Amino acid sequence: MGSGKTTVGKRLASRLGRHFVDADQALEEIADRAISEIFEQDGEEAFRDLEEDTFEELLEHHEPGVIAGGGGLVLRPANRARLRQPEVTVVHLEADPAFLASRVAGRTHRPLLQGAESARAVLERLHATRAALYAEVADLTVPVEPFHARDEHPRQALAERIAELVLAHEAKVAT
Repeated sequence: MGSGKTTVGKRLASRLGRHFVDADQALEEIADRAISEIFEQDGEEAFRDLEEDTFEELLEHHEPGVIAGGGGLVLRPANRARLRQPEVTVVHLEADPAFLASRVAGRTHRPLLQGAESARAVLERLHATRAALYAEVADLTVPVEPFHARDEHPRQALAERIAELVLAHEAKVAT
C-alpha cells in the first residue's frame, strides 16, 4: 500500500509495450462494488475470496502483460502458488512502512486504514506479517525510496529500471 504499484505498473506496461491491469479495479468491476463496500458489508475474508478468484481469472483467462496486485494478494497459499509459476515474473516494490505511511496518510479509500490508530502502525503490522511472503514469491525486489530521494521523476525512473530488470530476468528464464 503506497508503494506505487498502479502508477509504476502503468508506466512499466507502457515501457514494455504490454497491457496493464489493476487487479483491485478488475475485482471491483467483477463484483460491481467498491472494495471499501466489500470490506464494510462482507468483511476482509470475503474480499480475499474475491481477490483470489479475480487473480486466477486474470492469469488464466486473460493475457495482461503487467498486473498490479493488491498488497494482500500473498496472504493466500493459492495466490502464492500462482505467483511462483515460471511464466510469472513478480516484482516486489519494497519500502519502509514510515515512507509508505507518508504516502497514504489521509487517503480515505484504503479499507485497512479505516479507523486505524495511525497509517504507520497499520503498515508496520502489515510489513511484519507480509514481508516474508513477498520474499517467498518475488523474482525481483526493487527498493522504491532511493528513486524518490534522487530522481526528479521517481515513478518514471522506477518503471525504467524495473523494465530493464524484467527483460533481463525473462531472458535468463528463457535460456
